[in-house]
Amino acid sequence: MQKQIELARQFRHLNQQGRFLLANAWDIASARIFEDAGFAAIGSTSGGIAYAHGYRDAEQIGRDEMLRHVAAICKAVAATVAQTVHGAIAAGAVGVNLEDNRHQLSGSPLFSNREQAARIAAARAAAEEAGLPLWINARTDTYLLGLGEDTESRLAMTVERGNAYLAAGADMVFIPVLTDIAAVQRISSALHGPISLMALPGAPAAAALFAAGAQRVSLGVCPMLAAMGTIRDIALEVRASGSWEAMQRSFYGFDQAEALFAVEGRP
Repeated sequence: MQKQIELARQFRHLNQQGRFLLANAWDIASARIFEDAGFAAIGSTSGGIAYAHGYRDAEQIGRDEMLRHVAAICKAVAATVAQTVHGAIAAGAVGVNLEDNRHQLSGSPLFSNREQAARIAAARAAAEEAGLPLWINARTDTYLLGLGEDTESRLAMTVERGNAYLAAGADMVFIPVLTDIAAVQRISSALHGPISLMALPGAPAAAALFAAGAQRVSLGVCPMLAAMGTIRDIALEVRASGSWEAMQRSFYGFDQAEALFAVEGRP
């Protein structure tokens, strides 16, 4: 636990200092590649893990199975929310992402501010019980789901939810698919804490998002989707012409792959 506490402190520092680019892995190989590329920290991607194991995204994969994959990723590189957080800590995680999307649950698309604040408070209490300075990233899907009557109401909803989550014990507010620079500036100015954004095809570069007020930009599920696109292109080319130029464009050498899995003390 002492090593994990130190890692949690380092992760907290990375988030607090800002301009933090976070890679998100979906298996051991992707985690090793991101580590080898020099990323200071590696997160998991729930969507990527789900796709890699034959599930749709949006919490179709069970908690225990997800935690097993998170544990494997943590090891490969240097029911209630409280139960999930305890499980994540036991798996070796030093940060968690708690989203307000209800997914298959009936009713409104998001948990109410009060419900989500209670979930965040439970996560914080679980982390404190474990003695770990866990970084809690509170995700709100206001922009992902296009909620609100217009852009102004969506922005106001995001700020209201974000500040409620921060007050409940979250360290950061994560707003997926928000890439509009003006909106990022307004939201970052109105929130009482840092914000995290996600890299997307066509989004402004990291430097512009940081300049607008983002503290952290994560890659999310996008590298996994890009890998799926590459595999699709390879498959279609081989089927159509029996050639493999698409494979050659992004080929990862045998020696490189072997080196990733040859580190002493790793599985």
